[in-house]
Amino acid sequence: MNSEFKLEDYLSGGIENIIKGALKASLKNPKESLFIAKFALAAKEAAATRSRYEAAATHIPAFLICSITDRCNLNCKGCYSRANHLQRAHNKEQLDVREWQRIFTEASELGVSFILLAGGEPMMRLEVIEAAADVKKIMFPVFTNGTQFNQQNLKLFDQHRNLLPIISIEGEAAYTDSRRGAGVHTMLETVMQDMKDRGIFYGVSITVTKENLNNITEDDFLSKIYQSGCKIIFYVEYVPVSATTENLALSEEDRDKLDNKLQQIRLQYNDMLILSFPGDEKSSGGCLAAGRGFFHINSDGSAEPCPFSPYSDTNIKDCTLLEALQSPLFRKLAAENILMREHKGGCVLFEQAEEVKRISNN
Repeated sequence: MNSEFKLEDYLSGGIENIIKGALKASLKNPKESLFIAKFALAAKEAAATRSRYEAAATHIPAFLICSITDRCNLNCKGCYSRANHLQRAHNKEQLDVREWQRIFTEASELGVSFILLAGGEPMMRLEVIEAAADVKKIMFPVFTNGTQFNQQNLKLFDQHRNLLPIISIEGEAAYTDSRRGAGVHTMLETVMQDMKDRGIFYGVSITVTKENLNNITEDDFLSKIYQSGCKIIFYVEYVPVSATTENLALSEEDRDKLDNKLQQIRLQYNDMLILSFPGDEKSSGGCLAAGRGFFHINSDGSAEPCPFSPYSDTNIKDCTLLEALQSPLFRKLAAENILMREHKGGCVLFEQAEEVKRISNN
């Protein structure tokens, strides 16, 4: 990996480089450029708010991940979210839209700048996305399988530029359809063309496995994505849901290959924003979960370190967002230095799953 690349610099200790990259990527899109310029001012105010909390010995991350539903219309092979849902011993009621509104408002007041909306399939709870649209000081990347878009909700994203669609794709058609279902890739091509025609700023999220690693880093695939109007790529390393899917996870050699490819891709497509997780965390001095850089709120309100570490001792229904950030579990993870442990580039908390589980139960 390029020794000069630092995740905290790329995210700019918060978000300045994301904004600069977004501005550069939207130069030919006046509507988007105007929004990003306004958002840059809100981001500076948010950074100042976080600094005030930091001065009072309270760390506020710039990012929050919210899984607003556990329902999904697809049944993708090796889906981590579905596996977690099926394995839960409890079946708590999902947060309603008013509870999500409260979370988004409190996040804005604390200085959070980005809230990633995930699922399940978040487009199946359009009322929550509509509530997010009203919180103008926060940008909401919506991680979606892309199959639930129609002209009405495309208009919602067009009118509310703080909603940023991130479409899940696995590479060329054979890879996407193999994991997500026959015909899904063709649907995504139509959706991406609609977004390009409307001038909607959007990105893609790619789950990186041994099977698609070569395809998703080749120029043939990347040039098609680029020409489709995509401005952001999230490379997310696959985390096994069970021993039967461990063969899909990247080896250390694979990760080195991905790192080297990313150096080239960032140079070649310098007007796109390219992020890799959790691999880029190696440069940040440790895992960014459990409030260090972000944390996760599950659809039932459980405050978890991250989506790949589904353990919790605090529910947002019973406390404020600030109190959830200071949960006993998060404090113990920091105190026992688990987030800073050496790891091979994969998810450090996933590697330490039994210990995280032990801490959450104490």
